[in-house]
Amino acid sequence: MHAENDPVVIAARRTPIGTRGRGLAHLRVEELAAPVIRAALKDAEAVHGSPITVADVLLGNCMGPGGNPGRIAALAAGLGHEVPGATVDRQCGSGLAAVLDAAAAIRAGDRRMRVAGGVESASTAPVRSVGGVPYDRAPFAPAGFSDPGMTRAAEDLAVHDGIPRARQDAHAARSHARARAARDAGRFDAELVPLAGLRHDDAIGGAERLLPRLPALFPGGTLTAGTATRIGDGAAALVLGPAGSAPGLAIRASAVLGCDPALPGIGAAGAIQAALRSAGWELAEISALEIVEAFAAQSLAVLERIGIAEDDPRLSADGGALALGHPWGASGAIAVVRLFSRLVRAGAPAGTRGVTAASIGGGMGIAAVLEVVR
Repeated sequence: MHAENDPVVIAARRTPIGTRGRGLAHLRVEELAAPVIRAALKDAEAVHGSPITVADVLLGNCMGPGGNPGRIAALAAGLGHEVPGATVDRQCGSGLAAVLDAAAAIRAGDRRMRVAGGVESASTAPVRSVGGVPYDRAPFAPAGFSDPGMTRAAEDLAVHDGIPRARQDAHAARSHARARAARDAGRFDAELVPLAGLRHDDAIGGAERLLPRLPALFPGGTLTAGTATRIGDGAAALVLGPAGSAPGLAIRASAVLGCDPALPGIGAAGAIQAALRSAGWELAEISALEIVEAFAAQSLAVLERIGIAEDDPRLSADGGALALGHPWGASGAIAVVRLFSRLVRAGAPAGTRGVTAASIGGGMGIAAVLEVVR
């Protein structure tokens, strides 16, 4: 490891997450992303102490309109014609992948600052078709490979790991309870950029009281609408600079790897383990984890594999995607924003360590390990 080259996240903002079809449903991807880019840059200039020249804008996006939302959002944010942009698609890991791509450029020696994050407007995602026949999603794997939909894959994983419904319901309830407590205590306020009258994530607490009464999504199954995250609209933006540019979260190591496409939900586990090995850290040294909760069964399967308890207070201490919502291409970046709030904004001392990760459709996982620098 060469810590002197490690890039640092110096600012982190996000929109509230609006459930698909609700408060943010009328906003296009650039209308979601531009305000958080501007807010993150304003924060970054405040801590950096001088104006920032942006070298590039990298945004994760899965199901948007095409046309390079990263570049469109950069223009919409008023960054000027000279600032380029790019869009990263690594499905549910896209937002984190964009952050790691920006970090790689800085680590390679380009000391200019970059904006990275993710954006998804599930509400305005275009209808796709082949030969005039609409389809819900593109394949995640080629012919001859297992390619389940994500809900089916989560049910299959629950069966594979023997995860009963009661544990899934309890995990979702815990996520909602933590998120509601965080919202009521104002722990989200500093990271949020209110949009279109929406000031908080609109799914928090909505399903919690209904969990025991919800029907299974598959006959004889254990997965319900309450233990699957709500698809959402939202965006997140982070500003990354070279070591020494300002206090923040230094990206110490990362990993992206593949797993069986039939069980994509376990991908985060292997990525977390690989990233920790790369950093030379043990899980016991980690103070905060943010792992994207697409499904309760998927989260529980990952936790089992990395060896931490499902009620560990380090894990998504303010609730995860089961409570907040899941704007596909943005969620990996939102996880970094949450880690930034929990550690940097909360005043954690230099040297405090965190992990963020996501499992990815098609059988992949992505993870990063980060450390507070002051």
